[in-house]
Amino acid sequence: MFFDSALGWFSLDMGIDLGTCNTLVCVRGQGIVLNEPSVVAVRKGTNIVLENGSAVGLRAKEMLGKTPGSITAIRPLKDGVISDFEITEAMLTYFIQKVHGRRRWLKPRVLIAIPSGITAVEKQAVFHSAMQANARRVYLVEEPKAAAIGAGLPFGEPVGSMIVDIGGGTTEVAIISMADIAASESIRTAGDNFDEAIVNHMKKTYNLMIGDLSAERIKIEIGSAGPTGPETTMEVRGRDMISGLPRKCIITSEEIREALQEPIGKVIDAITVTLGRAEPELAADLVETGICLAGGGSLLRGIDQVIHQATGLPVRRAEDPLTCVARGTGVLVENLESCKEALESDLDE
Repeated sequence: MFFDSALGWFSLDMGIDLGTCNTLVCVRGQGIVLNEPSVVAVRKGTNIVLENGSAVGLRAKEMLGKTPGSITAIRPLKDGVISDFEITEAMLTYFIQKVHGRRRWLKPRVLIAIPSGITAVEKQAVFHSAMQANARRVYLVEEPKAAAIGAGLPFGEPVGSMIVDIGGGTTEVAIISMADIAASESIRTAGDNFDEAIVNHMKKTYNLMIGDLSAERIKIEIGSAGPTGPETTMEVRGRDMISGLPRKCIITSEEIREALQEPIGKVIDAITVTLGRAEPELAADLVETGICLAGGGSLLRGIDQVIHQATGLPVRRAEDPLTCVARGTGVLVENLESCKEALESDLDE
């Protein structure tokens, strides 16, 4: 919190990584202060959030797939964009108020990271949701830019660098030079699609229905994009599609790797398409600087090796890839006065 001499009041600036799976909030001078799932529990058939907003984030995620008939746990963002406006507004309001604490009279300036491929209508939905959630001003920044800053790439220098941000709903691929995007590709294939591929594999191979949380757990424990060592097994529990009764089975890391080939192939295609759009001098830089991976999807075992084999470029994961975008918004928020002209804003100064 700081005193804005031009406006004559105390102000709170925050950067928000509004993700399909998780929302992270960075506050000026404090760093990341909130990291919770983008999930809201509501009364079924309504947009009424349970318990005055307390069933948001971590508590709501625990309810996914386990709610009674009167309650629905909802993820209001799909493929990186808002799919339910009112519930997104309620979720943002809860997160902003949680960061405020007792200072709810403050109206913060908010910087939100958005996928680079979203439409003007989808951008307006983000603007409106944040304004309704008590923001004083709203700025937008493209996720690849925020991820590149958070990953420590030479963002403002005349050097080509490449960021691949594999999130929950979208994969953002961009070549950055001179503080802007030289070439990019945004696809709606990412971590959620990895989970969906595992769910479909269990249905087809074992006639076993499992939930999204179980699929995510399988991906984390034994999932991989390529061979990474000794094969492992895992016990999986779910509902038999024929008898309708609970059942368990044993699966292998090899079959899960095979199940993930299709969505991983789409990510690699997006990377090769973006590389094909690079100017020759930028492409030459990438031979040295390589590809930097960010986002939760980059933690999948062996995905760096698979991308290296497909492109021939050096590939590395960013430090703490889950928070790259949030840390990037944090840097921009710290320097908001000097860089706000380069950001998309909802109002004219």
